[in-house]
Amino acid sequence: MSNDDLAVEQSWYAATRNDRTQFPALAADARADLVVVGGGATGLSTALHAVQAGLSVVVLEGGRIGFGASGRNGGQIIPGLRKGAADLVGLYGPERARALFDLAVEARRLVLGLIDRYAIDCELRLTGHLLGAVKSGQLREFDREAAALQTVMGYDAQVLGAADSRERVDTAYHGALFDPGGGHFHTLNYTLGLARAASTAGVRIVEHSPAVALARTRTGVTVTTPHGTIDARHAVLAGDALLTGLSRRVEGRIMPVANYIVTTAALAGPAALIPGDAAVSDARFVVNYYRRTPDGRLMFGGGERYTRRPPADIAAFVRPFLERTFPQLRGVALDHAWGGLVSVTRSRLPDIGRDGPVLWAHGYSGQGAILSTLGGALLAEAVTGDATRFDRFAGIAPGAFPGGGALRGPLHILGMLWYALRDRMG
Repeated sequence: MSNDDLAVEQSWYAATRNDRTQFPALAADARADLVVVGGGATGLSTALHAVQAGLSVVVLEGGRIGFGASGRNGGQIIPGLRKGAADLVGLYGPERARALFDLAVEARRLVLGLIDRYAIDCELRLTGHLLGAVKSGQLREFDREAAALQTVMGYDAQVLGAADSRERVDTAYHGALFDPGGGHFHTLNYTLGLARAASTAGVRIVEHSPAVALARTRTGVTVTTPHGTIDARHAVLAGDALLTGLSRRVEGRIMPVANYIVTTAALAGPAALIPGDAAVSDARFVVNYYRRTPDGRLMFGGGERYTRRPPADIAAFVRPFLERTFPQLRGVALDHAWGGLVSVTRSRLPDIGRDGPVLWAHGYSGQGAILSTLGGALLAEAVTGDATRFDRFAGIAPGAFPGGGALRGPLHILGMLWYALRDRMG
C-alpha cells in the first residue's frame, strides 16, 4: 500500500465510504481503443464518456480507485475557475472570458447530472459557497468580482458585510462573497460511484497497476505496468500530482503541493458554526477551507507543504489553522487527519492538452472537486473526434515552470513561501 493509500485510509471519507469494491490488477497484456492512466474523477469521467461513445477503454490505477486527490479533497462545489471572473475578463476580454466561465460552470451541471443518473449516494448538499475576506481591502476585490460575474457572465453572487458574513459562519471575516450555486459532497463516494457506473457501462478497471512507461507506436501508444502492457490508439494521462515518469511536457506544467485535512469529533452544536451548511473558504493565498459533515463534525483543511514528505503529525499540523479560524474550538478532539498531493499551475488555470495520441487534464489548482469530471468529459470528446470544447482550455494552457525539472521545485517553493508570509503579515 502506498503512502497515498495510507493517508486516505486515515480519512473521514474512508471511514464512511459506502462501496468497498476492489478491482483486480492487470495480469496480462491487453488492447483497447483508449487507455486511461489514473482512477480518479478525471480518468473515470473520461472512461465513462468514451465507452458511451463506443470506445473500448481500460483504466489503470496505481493504487486503489479514488485514493488520490479525488477521494480525499475537501469536497467543495465551487462553480468557476480558481482565477476569478474579473481576472479572466482582464486576460482574455469579455467574450472569451464568458466562454471559459460558462464551460467551467458546466462542471456543476455535469456532476449533478451524473449523481442523479447513476443514483450516486454522496451526501450532496447544494447550500452555497462562502469566500471569506481576511483583509478589509479584499471587499473591494469582491465588489469587482461580483460586478464582473453579473455584467459579463450573467451569474449572481452576493457581497456580504462583516455582520451578514458572521451570521453565515461564526468567525471574524471582514465580509464575504457568497455564491448560492456552491455546496459540498462526499468526494470519495462520488468517485466510487463514477467507477461503478463506468464498470457497468463496460470500462475495464484495474487497480494496483501503476503505469511505469509510455511509448509511441505506429498505431498509437503502449503503456507498460509491472505485470503487463496496454496497446491503445489513444492514452489519457489523468494522474495529476501523482503522475511521474511518463511525460516531461505534462509534469513540467504542474507543481505538486501537499494539502492536509482534519475532522473534529462530533460537536454538540455544529450548526452554530455554519448555520446554513455552506462550504466555506477564505481569501488567503494558502487557503483555509471547511464545512460541516452530515454526522456533526467540522471538516477543516489548512496549511500546505511543498515537499512530498507528510508532517509527522498531520492533526498537529492543521490544528493551528483551525483554532485561528475558530478560537471557540481550541483544544477540540480531532478524530481523522489525512492529506496528500494536489497540483497547481503557474496561471492557476487547468492544463488540458494533447500531443498526438496522448491527452491530459490536470492542474485544477484547488478546484478539482467538480472541474475534474468536466476535464474527463472534454478529453473523451476530443478522443472521439469533437475537440471544440476541449480547445477552449487547450488554448489557454499554462506555461512550464521556469528552471526545468531541476529548479522547478526550489523556485516555486520560494514563491509560495513569500505569499504564505504575506498571509501571516495580514
